[in-house]
Amino acid sequence: MSETVSISIPPIVPLYPVREIVAFPYMIFPLFLRDEDLAPFEEMLGDDQLVALVRPRDETAPGRIPPLFDIGTLCKVNQIQRLSEGGAKVVLEGVARVRVTEVVEFNHHLQAHCEPLHEFVERSMVSEALVQSLNALLKIALSYGRPLPEDVMKMIDLIDNPARLADLVALYVNLPLDDQQQLLETIDPLERLKKVYMHLTSEVQRLQVKGEVQAEVTKRVGKSQKEYLLREQMKQIQEELGEEDTRAAEMTDLRKKIEAAGMPSEVRKVADKELKRVERINPASPEYTVARTYLDYLAGMPWKNATRDNNDINKAETVLDEDHYDLKKVKERILEYLAVRTLRERMKGPILCFVGPPGVGKTSLGKSIARALGRKFIRMSLGGMRDEAEIRGHRRTYIGALPGRIIQELYRCGTNNPVFMLDEVDKIGLDFRGDPASALLEVLDPEQNNTFTDHYLDVPFDLSNVMFITTANQLDPVPAALKDRMEVIRLSGYTDEEKEKIAVRYLVPREVEENGLAKNPPAFADEALFKIIRDYTREAGVRNLQRNIASVCRKVAKEMTQGKPPRETITPAVVEEFLGPRTFFNEVASEKDRVGVVTGLAWTETGGDIIFVEATRMKGKGELILTGSLGDVMKESARAALSFVRANGAEWGVEETAFADTDIHIHVPAGAIPKDGPSAGITMVIAIVSLLSGRPARRDVAMTGEISLTGRVLAIGGLKEKVLAARRAGVKTVVAPGRNRENLEDIPDDVKGEIAFVFVDDVREAVQVVLQPV
Repeated sequence: MSETVSISIPPIVPLYPVREIVAFPYMIFPLFLRDEDLAPFEEMLGDDQLVALVRPRDETAPGRIPPLFDIGTLCKVNQIQRLSEGGAKVVLEGVARVRVTEVVEFNHHLQAHCEPLHEFVERSMVSEALVQSLNALLKIALSYGRPLPEDVMKMIDLIDNPARLADLVALYVNLPLDDQQQLLETIDPLERLKKVYMHLTSEVQRLQVKGEVQAEVTKRVGKSQKEYLLREQMKQIQEELGEEDTRAAEMTDLRKKIEAAGMPSEVRKVADKELKRVERINPASPEYTVARTYLDYLAGMPWKNATRDNNDINKAETVLDEDHYDLKKVKERILEYLAVRTLRERMKGPILCFVGPPGVGKTSLGKSIARALGRKFIRMSLGGMRDEAEIRGHRRTYIGALPGRIIQELYRCGTNNPVFMLDEVDKIGLDFRGDPASALLEVLDPEQNNTFTDHYLDVPFDLSNVMFITTANQLDPVPAALKDRMEVIRLSGYTDEEKEKIAVRYLVPREVEENGLAKNPPAFADEALFKIIRDYTREAGVRNLQRNIASVCRKVAKEMTQGKPPRETITPAVVEEFLGPRTFFNEVASEKDRVGVVTGLAWTETGGDIIFVEATRMKGKGELILTGSLGDVMKESARAALSFVRANGAEWGVEETAFADTDIHIHVPAGAIPKDGPSAGITMVIAIVSLLSGRPARRDVAMTGEISLTGRVLAIGGLKEKVLAARRAGVKTVVAPGRNRENLEDIPDDVKGEIAFVFVDDVREAVQVVLQPV
């Protein structure tokens, strides 16, 4: 079923531009005119009392005939009512949509040639569904507080014409004027109904959100008012019972802590200001917890709390000797610190850095120092640390912010002068979160750390009383600026005799106790301990020695639980029975002198080690082949060694033509282990000379030293570690640079008695010592 809506209008009608509203057909609405506008309006109306209302396109356009929209509404004037205060109220009724084809000015009034717009209304299931949906949405909007006159709702229920319904609903959706004009220009009633439906849907959704927000606000306000009333009632009840308010008691307790903390004046001002702010914050607010935690840290920091140092140097020396064997330099440095502290009350804490291979007692030495001084001990591992905030903390603006580890540990410790050990300082990482090593510069600088400022506390804290001790396996990865702030004390590896004494004094009693053998402790024979040291461990420290002693103790404990008689003495035979075949062999003593194979000495972060440099030759084009995972520096040393031999080979009977058609291959086992450094230069020279001259190299002679192109032997580092490694391998003679002669005093006397030292300044001297005559 369909119907066509049509209307006849005069060929020309008066035109009145209206800016404030958009008129729709069948709409009855008032138009308020001023006195100066009323007379021209009445004049322009004819007998038909019809006028075309059209919106201007541009409200600011000058001229009598502004640019107008093409489509407007033909309206009938039903009533003109003059108002007592001036002006008039004109009641108009929309008649039909019209298209303005031409606008003319006649007798100072605007007139328009208009043509009616015929609307073809088609009744269908879609239109009926839209009408029903529109009615339902209007009722929902009404339920959310959208005001609609009662007669309008009745009218909407009765209208079944989609065109009229769309125009009527558009009046009450609060659309912008531009959107209303678009609806007016939409001639298809069904399309117009769809647009009105979409606008009304958005309006209902907005009303729903607004209603939910208002309901939540009302709920929260009601809850806050309820809590306030209950809190006031509780306060009144507590006053009647003579009890104190919980929050007031909490604030009073916090104020007492702040007063007793002994804060500096500038820190006290910050604490008092923050306390006043906390008292004004609602305890249910998240900001209250943040501020309360901050005040707890401020009040709990040891601003004035310090332990009293043990100034008895003799007692401190006894404590150090009880806990550690040897380590004379370290103990001497601690006793020097105590001596100065005894003579001077106020002094800056030293920044010591213990450098040495694993297992020599760097970390445990920190505990002994704290015990000797009578101070508390804090240990913090820096290995793998990548976030600068671990040192300096987070700003309080971040959720879950905390102070840095330095401040946290001091807060837990409760004193401002502990022994603070920063372990593994050479293994600090670096990424996008900052550079923790750079953050440590202020912490480990005695000239700056008296005003260390953590990002969380945001007030300076004095770290000058803290005795900082850092540990590292090697110094190379430590930044130069950080290295400059520390006093480096090197801990070399132990000799076999020292390891045996450490085992007797410390390791065996500890493992016997930990493995439940205290009632029937087995006695470890000296030969058994030496067998473990030489045949089952190969290290600078004593960790593996401790593990093997623990393994022997566990096997003794197992036998006892099985009903077997307890072992009274651990002999070398028992060690071999429990630990199995020996793990390490004497590489030097078991080998013969060979041509082109030379024993060298190397330093690693785990201590000293021996290396074998092997050289061979074959027909070729005079190339140098290097294998064995060698680093760039070691490769350059090999090239320098070959150049030196080529330039001076005649001294050892090597003809210059020997290099023309010969490739020389230098290999350093083990090939899977990376090796680098210049100290193998002398070893490579002698390997090449031995190869080309045919003179065997003495296998029991080990050497170390960097060479120059002129044959000078330059100084090297880590001589003690290398000599200890040579002794473990069975070397009888060590060839070293002459400039390292002064380092001989660092080597224990028992090692000097077993190894002969030859110090050379020129590689030619080393050739005479190492190579056998032909």
